[in-house]
Amino acid sequence: MRRIVLVSGSSNPTLSNKISKFLDVTLVDPQLRRFANGEISCEIEKNVRGADVFVIQTLSQPVNDNLMELLIMMDALKRASAESITAVIPHYGYSRQDRKANPRTPISAKLVADVLTVAGASRVITMDLHAGQIQGFFNIPFDNIFASPVILDYIKENIDLSNLTLVSPDAGGVERCRWYAKRLSTDIAMIDKRRTGPNVAKAMNIVGDVQGKDVIIVDDMIDTAGTLVEAAKTLKAHGANRIYSFATHGVFSDPAAERISQTKELEKVIVTDTVPLGEKCKKVSKIEVLSTAEILSKAIHRTFNHDSVSSLFI
Repeated sequence: MRRIVLVSGSSNPTLSNKISKFLDVTLVDPQLRRFANGEISCEIEKNVRGADVFVIQTLSQPVNDNLMELLIMMDALKRASAESITAVIPHYGYSRQDRKANPRTPISAKLVADVLTVAGASRVITMDLHAGQIQGFFNIPFDNIFASPVILDYIKENIDLSNLTLVSPDAGGVERCRWYAKRLSTDIAMIDKRRTGPNVAKAMNIVGDVQGKDVIIVDDMIDTAGTLVEAAKTLKAHGANRIYSFATHGVFSDPAAERISQTKELEKVIVTDTVPLGEKCKKVSKIEVLSTAEILSKAIHRTFNHDSVSSLFI
């Protein structure tokens, strides 16, 4: 008889517990320990022989520690004769390094794909990849789940759609913005952005009309919030009314909390719980978190039952 087993790493225990409750499956403790020199050890507390195991681990800060935890847990499960090991990674780390943008640079997203496979992953489930082509880095089944149902429900319930325009913070996000706009029957605009270095952006011009409009800046992640703050200032200078921001992954590296709290142009910043909020961000009243636990739970349940995952979003 097939069995489902949930194992959670230490990166996002709140989300893991919510998924456990939705599925009515008890989380198995991987008993992660650290030696004095920082090495990670793991001993799965429950027999998983012949079980379909789902390992939940977000690759958030500290990214390298959380990645090593995931690899070590999967290696332990593989050696414990698990039937299948699905890595459930709500936020896929290193996803911005998906190509050689400059000479002599790595494609780290591909490297992570390789080590996940070698460690024993038989399938990967993640949410809102930064670059869709990362799916092609894997030779095992890969499901890219969307947070859109949660975000769309929030927008429809809390924001007036009659005077709304969706804004992409750069050219790369226009397709995402158009996808949301089609379902909300709203107009779109784009910010012409120039990058002067890593995590450094300068917004230049607005492509589209935002004069007198309520706007939502739609992105897949917010890291240091430099792009977001610059975008909000540019939109306000072009006559935008209320300015909101929606992103799936609230990475919020320093000094994101300070930037968001001090920016008068932003009404609210809404993210999901794929990345746990740090202590600084918990104190910022403008930041609101939506839960993805139900969507991820359904994806896990359908994967276990060999049902369609894509039907969640049709």
